[in-house]
Amino acid sequence: MNVLVLGGGGREHTLCWKIKQSKDCENLYAAPGNAGTSICAKNLSIEVNDFKEIKKAVIKHRIQMVIVGPEDPLVNGIHDFFINDPELSSVGVIGPQKEAATLEGSKAYAKAFMMRHNIPTASYAEFTSETLAEGLAFLEQSNSPYVLKADGLAAGKGVLIIEDLITAKKELREMLLENKFGVASSKVVIEEFLAGIELSCFVLTDGTSHLTLPMAKDYKRIGEGDRGLNTGGMGAISPVPFVTEEFKEKIEKQIIKPTIEGLKKDKLHYKGFIFIGLIKVGSEPKVIEYNVRLGDPETEVVIPRIKNDFLTILQAVNEERLNEVNLEIDSSFAATVVAVSGGYPEAYEKGKIIKGLDQQGKNMIFHAGTKQEGDQIKTSGGRVMAITSFGKDHQNAVKKAYEVLSKINFEGINYRKDIGFDL
Repeated sequence: MNVLVLGGGGREHTLCWKIKQSKDCENLYAAPGNAGTSICAKNLSIEVNDFKEIKKAVIKHRIQMVIVGPEDPLVNGIHDFFINDPELSSVGVIGPQKEAATLEGSKAYAKAFMMRHNIPTASYAEFTSETLAEGLAFLEQSNSPYVLKADGLAAGKGVLIIEDLITAKKELREMLLENKFGVASSKVVIEEFLAGIELSCFVLTDGTSHLTLPMAKDYKRIGEGDRGLNTGGMGAISPVPFVTEEFKEKIEKQIIKPTIEGLKKDKLHYKGFIFIGLIKVGSEPKVIEYNVRLGDPETEVVIPRIKNDFLTILQAVNEERLNEVNLEIDSSFAATVVAVSGGYPEAYEKGKIIKGLDQQGKNMIFHAGTKQEGDQIKTSGGRVMAITSFGKDHQNAVKKAYEVLSKINFEGINYRKDIGFDL
């Protein structure tokens, strides 16, 4: 089978690394890919939202399956584009159709879905520039801290948690009137603050059946102790030590099954990954958000723990026979630590030469913001790479990842030294 993975981050390198191991994988392509994907796939210089060029590549390389990594092309309707084109309609696409992808494309849409299907989440209200006055009044009646979310896609940076009312009002004005997050904040969701510990739940569905993949705990803040600005993710651990069998059953019964049934009831066509951002409040799980693809850097600890031939699983999704798959999971702990460019998540420089990537062993180096220039690999993004290691517990796995990372260097390298600190 010829396979195309769309995207160019750590998630996509991990998917390529795993799919390349499949007995059914004949030719593997990544678009646009990065320096890491070029090791296990052929990179195609195509952007993820350039549907016309993607079509040309699919026909030229006789692609039979496309795995969509990032959310943008899904929200923009790439699955529908394939279905509605006679030359592409036979190609399998892993990722939901456009209407279903709105679960990530609009926070308000997702909250309404949860309310409709009795899925536990924080109470909320939504506002636009026309209803700014009502939004300010809503904040006055709410308790601190205040949670403001840009309704649309904001690259993981559209959520603000604010302690004081004056700042919250100022931020709401900037989001609605000054386009702080661009068109993404033309609508803002204000919701109840939930106190607890967060985790990520991953589900794979063929539209009827589903598999619950390993859960993970990620670390979004740039600084130790979960301080500082939000990032795309600084590290992750799987499994999650505080997820007991009892808690897992609650997640399955109260959240996963109602989500899958809700998709069916609402006639939302979904073949692909559902990333459910959860928070454990006391002993109860509640949904923070839905994403319609795998998370990053959680992918770098979830996918390596799956022992099955991954392409075989994806074929079962495409053919709607996921109920036949028996998921096999490595019982070891996996930890990943993300190395980022100096200054990230704010301004940072690119083009720094990376050294120390020639390490062998069971540790995995998944590239994100990297590019190949001649015989050198250089930085090309804020999050540069994720180092994943296995261990008998999460402390052991984290220790091994740091050992590998200590031998990698580029100008301005930065990474958190406390991944797993709260477990």
